[in-house]
Amino acid sequence: MTSADLVLPPTDQQTPTAALLQAPEAQPLDLAIGDMNLLLEQHGHVVAVYPTGISPAHERRLYAIRSVLESDRIALLKVDLPPLGVAVLVRQLRQLSICDFSPGVVASAARLLTHYIHAGALLNSVARLDRVPVSLRTHARSWVPGSMFAVLTGPSPQLIRIGPDVEPPAGPPFATQLLVARGQLASEWVQQTLAPAWGVQAVQECALPSASPRWWGTGKVVEFASFLPDISVVYQLVSSVRRERCHWCGMELIGDRCGFCSSPLAPAENRAHPPRALTRGAHAPPNS
Repeated sequence: MTSADLVLPPTDQQTPTAALLQAPEAQPLDLAIGDMNLLLEQHGHVVAVYPTGISPAHERRLYAIRSVLESDRIALLKVDLPPLGVAVLVRQLRQLSICDFSPGVVASAARLLTHYIHAGALLNSVARLDRVPVSLRTHARSWVPGSMFAVLTGPSPQLIRIGPDVEPPAGPPFATQLLVARGQLASEWVQQTLAPAWGVQAVQECALPSASPRWWGTGKVVEFASFLPDISVVYQLVSSVRRERCHWCGMELIGDRCGFCSSPLAPAENRAHPPRALTRGAHAPPNS
């Protein structure tokens, strides 16, 4: 992980923690290479997850480390989720890492699991929001005092202006829990309106990730992310997808792309075994 505040507390005593891959300004390159080499020696493979909002220098650092080590055992996964959604995904991958899945399956499962994370935020303004489409009319309403907006980035983008007769954004059609991180916006709308509308099983609170104000374009934000809380359901979801072998690096994978070398399945394999589970985002997971 590239930020310590994206490492959520474990849900049980078995869930391992995550290693921190620090930014260039926080650690010299030689020490970073040494730390990565130690991780490879201890665990065999490394699945490094980082958000799209990471600095270009930090991203180049990750690729430089992999290049210097000349290792095909390092997966670099760039995830287009808000910070809190990334933290949820990383915890799920940590849980899967101690199951009977190969490193290749764990890495490629990241793309599948993002379809089951409903990530968004309550904002006081969308004037600087560039993560979802914002109409000129909505942009103009951002300047009206007291306006608040509910934004959902995935699985499908939604943006609504909060009002007394306005329905919350459509939520997950399966059982979830909701993680909430408060910024400088004083509002109980997420807990009092969104959570009941989505029928979540429980609401948990955590600190707002440091990258969230930049990601959402404002510090006046309440960020939220719903997720599958039962690791047995996540396990069954990943297990239900046909496993393939990467024709380039030989790693095991699910879906249509290798998590380690990013190579797509060979065309013939792709036609023979379409990645059905990667398009299940609008449906309930098995036995949910």
